[in-house]
Amino acid sequence: MNILDGKEVSAKIKEDIKREAAEFTASAGRKPHLVAILVGNDGGSETYVASKMRNCELVGFDSTNIRYDESITEDELIAKIHEINKDGSIDGLIVQLPLPRHIDTEKITEAIDYRKDVDGFHPINLGRMQRNLPCFIPATPYGILLMLEHYGIDTTGKHAVVVGRSNIVGSPMSILLARNTNPGNCTVTLTHSRTRDLKAEVLRGDIVVAAIGRKNFVTADMVKEGAIVIDVGINRETSTETKSGYKLYGDVDFEEVSKKASWITPVPGGVGLMTIVGLLKNTLEAAKGTIYSA
Repeated sequence: MNILDGKEVSAKIKEDIKREAAEFTASAGRKPHLVAILVGNDGGSETYVASKMRNCELVGFDSTNIRYDESITEDELIAKIHEINKDGSIDGLIVQLPLPRHIDTEKITEAIDYRKDVDGFHPINLGRMQRNLPCFIPATPYGILLMLEHYGIDTTGKHAVVVGRSNIVGSPMSILLARNTNPGNCTVTLTHSRTRDLKAEVLRGDIVVAAIGRKNFVTADMVKEGAIVIDVGINRETSTETKSGYKLYGDVDFEEVSKKASWITPVPGGVGLMTIVGLLKNTLEAAKGTIYSA
């Protein structure tokens, strides 16, 4: 069993981003700039946004965290997004999910200028991704591809099984793994909670991507010997064992599945760190105008 070490890979890629950001700053006279909007006081969201802001600083980006009480109206939030869309000094904009129930997530996603949509959730970016055109790839799938590329894992001809069909991870991951690229060129099965005989489907996977949002959902009896297992899950539970007061678990039973896997990502220390790298790379490309020209 080999570890797909998100800490090692992200550190290497962030050094490359830092160098490119310095070159951009020298030529453009400003740093790449990411804005994150956080609505409400969700603990997990606050942790994620703080990490993104901290990593921006580490690679030489400017970052701005705009916070709102959860009482903000949908119209007020959209108005702020439109203001940021028009600001030429801002390259990337993310609105941290989840949002309060009275705000339509799809409306917010579509309000963001697709040229600043560094999370890669806008329909234009998702559509261009499906057609294999230049776009901002959703940050988590992008990070997974970068990890596979770093370790030189040849995915060509392999059967990939994706567990979970969200628009953020599962669905785009299935498209990316099937594309005529490397990593890619897989035969892909996209499964979900309603899949008949899910265990049998997952057992067919040479590559298993678990993104269903349930603690230890993928167990050893669902994974064949030698499979490459990528655990996207981040499930928080309160714990007296840690200083933070909570503990993170993946969607994969790491202790047992790691005994069968050829490669596996840990939680924490795996895909989560690569998601931030995907976001940073998208922001840098937005600043440089290499995907969409100004």
